[in-house]
Amino acid sequence: MQTRVWQLQEAKSHFSELVETVISKGAQMVTKHGKPAVVVISAEEYQRCLAPRKSLAAALRACPEDLAPLLGKRPKRIARKVNFE
Repeated sequence: MQTRVWQLQEAKSHFSELVETVISKGAQMVTKHGKPAVVVISAEEYQRCLAPRKSLAAALRACPEDLAPLLGKRPKRIARKVNFE
């Protein structure tokens, strides 16, 4: 992804070019008075950002594979004693 920084006036006067650049090269930064103002992204990227994300637990529960070989067996050691004096 190649991000280009566009000044607001340039982005306004070359909006079609800005849109084509976003589609072909990814997100583009637009500045206002020399400071970052907005980032223009494609509709596809926007939808991807809006999609709900699964928690790690939900992703593991949805996994069709048996994870026991990856996780291994838990040791059956007794927890160590800690002195809080």
